[in-house]
Amino acid sequence: MPTILTRRTLLLSGAAGAVTLLHPFTARAGAGQAHLRILATTDLHCHVQPYDYFADRPIDTAGLARTATILTGLRAEAANSITVDNGDYLQGNPMGDWAAQDGMARGVHPVIAGMNAVGYDAGTLGNHEFNYGVPFLERVNAGADFPIVCANVARTLGDTPLEDDLLARPYVILEREITDGAGRTSPLRIGIVGFVPPQVMQWDRAHLEGHYAARDILEAAEAWIPEMRAAGAEVVVALCHSGIDMADRTPMMENAALHLAQVEGVDALVLGHAHGTWPSDEYSGAGLDRRNGQIHGVPAVMAGFWGSHLGMIDLLLAREGDRWTVAQGETALYAISARAEDRSVKPLVEDFAPAIAATADAHTATLAYVRAEVGQSDAPLHSYFAQVADDPSVQIVGLAQSWYVAQQLQGTEHADLPLLSAAAPFKAGGRGGPDYYTDVPAGPVAIKNVADLYLYPNTLCAVRITGAQLADWLERSAGAFNRIEAGGTDQPLLNPDFRSYNFDVIDGVTYRIDVTQPSRFDADGALADEGAHRIVDLAWNGQPVAPDQEFVVATNNYRASGGGSFAGADGSTTIFAAPDTNRDIVVRYIRDQGTIRPAADGNWSFAPAAGATVLFDTGPGAATYLDEVRARGLALEEAGRTEDGFVTYRLTL
Repeated sequence: MPTILTRRTLLLSGAAGAVTLLHPFTARAGAGQAHLRILATTDLHCHVQPYDYFADRPIDTAGLARTATILTGLRAEAANSITVDNGDYLQGNPMGDWAAQDGMARGVHPVIAGMNAVGYDAGTLGNHEFNYGVPFLERVNAGADFPIVCANVARTLGDTPLEDDLLARPYVILEREITDGAGRTSPLRIGIVGFVPPQVMQWDRAHLEGHYAARDILEAAEAWIPEMRAAGAEVVVALCHSGIDMADRTPMMENAALHLAQVEGVDALVLGHAHGTWPSDEYSGAGLDRRNGQIHGVPAVMAGFWGSHLGMIDLLLAREGDRWTVAQGETALYAISARAEDRSVKPLVEDFAPAIAATADAHTATLAYVRAEVGQSDAPLHSYFAQVADDPSVQIVGLAQSWYVAQQLQGTEHADLPLLSAAAPFKAGGRGGPDYYTDVPAGPVAIKNVADLYLYPNTLCAVRITGAQLADWLERSAGAFNRIEAGGTDQPLLNPDFRSYNFDVIDGVTYRIDVTQPSRFDADGALADEGAHRIVDLAWNGQPVAPDQEFVVATNNYRASGGGSFAGADGSTTIFAAPDTNRDIVVRYIRDQGTIRPAADGNWSFAPAAGATVLFDTGPGAATYLDEVRARGLALEEAGRTEDGFVTYRLTL
């Protein structure tokens, strides 16, 4: 059942922040009108301190401690406000891993401690909340000083959403005293409801299958929002851990925000999951009003990731009889950093001291955890060129996975099948920025370096697939590239909408990618062109792969259970599911080897394209390794710099 929280005033105070302008809704509100400000974070991924534990250095581009400084300033200038989080707070950096392995024995989870210090009114679940299992999640959430809601994940589904046995409360109604423009106070009931992508059942199948179920976001919303209104909610805020997809409505959509805005009764939308920003020029199309930050007329905000932005929704409320209604709404984003003309990152705010203090002990313990040495490497590991050439940083993960699976399959019916290994570059720039690359120098390898190579707490799985499925698996990966005209000049190579973690390189076979051909699969993994084939010369042990030939592929639970929509990976082909994370297996492999000797074996490359030149962006640190990559046969030259700090390289095919 929903929870109605104890009434308290919305007249909140806070330390002065970087924001000093008084918003017109507060200034203009008269008698019978009130300004309600909704302050929102999303996809914190355990980033409280402004620190990169992988690089072991402070940063200015992430951290709730920075976002909170803006938040407290905006909170102080508004007559009435609430603060909400949109999920994916629990996992995402080594502090989250440390807490899951050891830290929770010491009290409140550090990200919850940081959020408690900031002062939240409500939050919802994201898909990454389930990465460490439901019992751990429930322990974490028990430490929150605010309610956490989710209306579409259940222990069992009923005949209707209202009959589901939900894991969390579906919504809360916050009872507040709101002050109008004339200084008079009156009650206000704010309903907060939350939703998570139903694909969580695939992505965390190992933790959820057989015990939990998920319902379509829109189906749940169409049931629960009228229920909230009937329970007295005057303003309804939907915390939708889901992004913006311009496609027509389909059941079980992952990114359902566009259609959720059309559900009757929604007054404000907080979005996330996609690690994007709204309002911004990232999204365009029918129903999207970037100028006012509205989606189908509903004010909405998506505040980036890791605390990079704070989202703000301002509502002008009007008193009608004995109830408040929403008369107007608009949104804004506030960044914690900016890139200067010299491409350096400029911090826009300082730390919010209470959040730093609340996580100080966990920060110290995390540093000790990530600095522990596990072995040596006689060559550097970096991902600057991992999307354009076979790469040691990806291959070392593939080798560790094969090493582990080979031991596990000994004596089984699968032992004599060819063993392959699929791995992808997780840190490859993109929305993470020009510093978002793996860069581990030769020498000692610490846990922080392994975590840098493998960001996620996935567990290892092995699947048994056919040669035809193997070819389509690689075709799906080849969607990372734009179609190139043979002999053309300076064409953009990388598809900006394709996430690097879906660019699987499969070791154990050899192949080439012909980017002059159309992509066989679309951005969602659906077959787009049945006659298209970018993967050519696919061979195992020097012989062409036959469509009916069978293989075992070492991968992770996300991919094996359908994550990314790859052929042969839908949960039905899994023959082995390890209790160990892929990251721990890499640690074990390095310890077993003592010294690793990472070197790309060139098992994949681009097919010639009549001398076409293509352009791709990478981090400025790539220059250190340019000679090494050229020695592997890549015809590369620098072709300029971008405004956001990337270096553009020209590659001849």
